[in-house]
Amino acid sequence: MTDVVVASSSWLITPDVGLTIWTLVVFAISLFILTKAVFPRIGAALDQRRQAIDDSIDAAERTRVEADQLLVEYRERLREARQEAEEIVERARQSAAVNEREARSEAQARREQMMEQTRRDIEAETRRALDEILRDVVDLTVQATELMTRKVLTGEDQRRLVEDAMSELDFTVLSSGLSRQP
Repeated sequence: MTDVVVASSSWLITPDVGLTIWTLVVFAISLFILTKAVFPRIGAALDQRRQAIDDSIDAAERTRVEADQLLVEYRERLREARQEAEEIVERARQSAAVNEREARSEAQARREQMMEQTRRDIEAETRRALDEILRDVVDLTVQATELMTRKVLTGEDQRRLVEDAMSELDFTVLSSGLSRQP
C-alpha cells in the first residue's frame, strides 16, 4: 500500500515534459487571446471610465468656480441693495424733514392769515359797532333835544345838533382801544 501512495503522489512531484509543454502552449494562447481581445477592451473601458471621472471632476470644478462667481455677484448685489436701501431711507428722512418744515411753514402762514383775517373781522365789527353806537347817540340826542325843547326839529336843526354833539365826543379813543385787542 505504500507503493500505491508513493506512485500516486510522485506524478505531482516529478514533472512530465509533455504536460509542461502543453500547459505552456495553453498559457501562451490564453495570454495571446487576452492580449489581443480582452485587455484592449478592459483598457478602453478603464480609459473611458477615467475620462468620465476626469470630465466629472472638471465639471465639478467649473460648477464650483461658477458658484464662487455667483456668490461674489450675489454678495456684491446684496451690498448694492443695502446701500440703495440706506440711500432710500436717507432720502425718505430728508423728504420727511422737508415735508415737516413745509407743513410747519404752511401752518405758520395759515395761522398768520387767520390772525390777520380775525384782526380785520374785529376791526370791521368794531367799526360797525361804532357806527351803530353813533346812530344810537344821534337818535338819543335828537330825542333828548325834542324833549327839552318840546318841539320837532327840522332836518337842518338835527344835523347842526348832531355835529355839535359829535365834535364834543372823542371816538378815536374807543376805536384805538378796540383795535388793540387780540
